[in-house]
Amino acid sequence: MPTLEDSLRHIPIFADLTPEQMHWFASHCEERRYQPGEIIIKEGDPADHLVVILEGEMRARREGSSMDGSIYVAKSGQVTGMLPFSRLTHYMIIGRAAVPTRIAMFHKENFHELSERIPVLLTRLVNLLTDRVREVSHMDLQRDKLTALGKLSAGLTHEINNPASAALRAAEGLRESTRELRRINARLDRKELTCEQRAFLADLEDETIDSLAALPPLDSLDQADLEDVMASFLNGIGIRDGSCLATGLVEAGIRQPQLDRLIHVFDRDLLHDVLSRIAAAAAAEKLTRQIESSTGRISKLVKAVKEYTYMDQAREQEVDLHDGIESTITMLGFRFKKGVQVSREYDRTLPRILAAGSELNQVWTNLIDNAVDAMKGKGELKIRTMREGDCALVEIIDNGSGIPDDVKPHIFEPFFTTKGVGEGSGLGLDTVFRLIRNHRGDVRVESKPGETRFQVRLPLTSGATPC
Repeated sequence: MPTLEDSLRHIPIFADLTPEQMHWFASHCEERRYQPGEIIIKEGDPADHLVVILEGEMRARREGSSMDGSIYVAKSGQVTGMLPFSRLTHYMIIGRAAVPTRIAMFHKENFHELSERIPVLLTRLVNLLTDRVREVSHMDLQRDKLTALGKLSAGLTHEINNPASAALRAAEGLRESTRELRRINARLDRKELTCEQRAFLADLEDETIDSLAALPPLDSLDQADLEDVMASFLNGIGIRDGSCLATGLVEAGIRQPQLDRLIHVFDRDLLHDVLSRIAAAAAAEKLTRQIESSTGRISKLVKAVKEYTYMDQAREQEVDLHDGIESTITMLGFRFKKGVQVSREYDRTLPRILAAGSELNQVWTNLIDNAVDAMKGKGELKIRTMREGDCALVEIIDNGSGIPDDVKPHIFEPFFTTKGVGEGSGLGLDTVFRLIRNHRGDVRVESKPGETRFQVRLPLTSGATPC
């Protein structure tokens, strides 16, 4: 079995230490061994040791969170745990041995003496800390993007499914209506209609179809009353299946004046087919409009996705803040259905700014999503834009319960969350903070019961002073 010093000598950052330096470091380490599945680092424990993986492998993750699976793997030869100048105080993960594992633990109380005895090692450990911060920041950003993408995907699936299903049902209904029209026309063609009757029927059909959009909506009671009156009239003049025809005629907007005109133009034996044709033509038109509306909704959602993600566009370009906010609102439309009212106060004179549009949209997504959560799905969401010196100011305001004073200083810290287990990662506002800082901007929060106001400031020009 190799000695601790021999094992350390095979790890690159320790390999060229002098025998005296290596002996001092090894003599201040505590050597430990773990079997597969045993806990090496426990969530919530003080982060007070530098950890060197001499043999084996440690896998770490957050237990009981929405982030399942390994988020960090330390293999033989790696240095982890508490590093010099790190602000880590407690572990936020649990680390277990994946295989038989041997580690060396160096207490942080010895960091000061380490800096005097082995300054080259201190420099290397600080470089490791810098690399770790960069790697964790990148992982956090990607994880938050995936979390946001998961929410949006679920919502968009629902949003697209509704109009798609409606279009499918309307298409099936349109097929039946066109078949019925063909059958009715065949019957009418076998009867001797005069040119005047054919012209009158065509004009009445056009008039009925043109007036469909202007028909006032009927509640179920009013419609039932009109259908009863229509059925009684049709049955009274000897029209067969009057009750079946009544529904289609009422929905087509046919009322007593039109019926009186038809009675004067057509014989009773023609009226059934004439009325059936008018009802079928109106139904086909309404179904066509439903398909147009549903597919238009789908097209709008697809357009919003492209605008939201800046698909097929450069990462940085001149963007309109309002377009980005509006596409975000469209993408999050499923979150507003329980009772969120959105009001807008836009300063449309704001110029376009040079920015990564998809990243700004991620900012708006996190802030708006948090606002909806704060209002528990019901309330008023206000979005304002205005100019403030050389900066554009975007305010997102909700009338939720507010942020407690003891929580406010921590909301931009990574992994800090007031949500229950599995409901939040604590990365959303940290991501907002970092993305806005990357754009040389600033994000602040003002909160009191009944009003929380997030303020995002972004420079209007690339050469302007950071906000």
